[in-house]
Amino acid sequence: MRKNLIENQNFKNENFTENTLEIGEYENCNFSDCIFLNADLSEFNFSDCQFSDCDFSMATLKNTAFRDVKFKNCKLLGLHFDDCNSYYISFDFQNCLLNFSSFFKLKIKNTHFDDCKLEEVDFVETDLTNAVFKNCELRGAVFENTKLDGADFRTASNFSIDPENNQMKKAKFSSQNVVGLLGKYNIVIE
Repeated sequence: MRKNLIENQNFKNENFTENTLEIGEYENCNFSDCIFLNADLSEFNFSDCQFSDCDFSMATLKNTAFRDVKFKNCKLLGLHFDDCNSYYISFDFQNCLLNFSSFFKLKIKNTHFDDCKLEEVDFVETDLTNAVFKNCELRGAVFENTKLDGADFRTASNFSIDPENNQMKKAKFSSQNVVGLLGKYNIVIE
């Protein structure tokens, strides 16, 4: 079944919780100040789209495709990105609230998280090779069997990563936040 193709459209101040967004393939579209709270976005495809000041909290993402998508100033609470179509999944986040979301087992190399809150986020078995966590809050985020080769945590805060349970070749940390690698030893650093 072929999905409708929607290209080069701008959506502003739309409430897609009340008025359902038409299922389809969205290319080069901009969504600004839109509400997707609890919306079912299953089977949607978004390519080269930008979402600004949108609320996706608790949206359903079964087989949703995100390809070269930018999220800016968005609220993305409790999202299961691990339910998305993982084929060529790619996105970046700027100044977003992603608490309680899951990226379980996804391959999201080179993803940029800039000025984001990622509290209690599931990164278990995620491939975050060369990901950047610029000025991100990672309190309670779970990294286990995660591929963090080349990942940049130099300005991230409040993370706890066990180097023995994660692949971390050439990952970057600052001298101020390296404490996040020593939590399991229960030592005091002054």
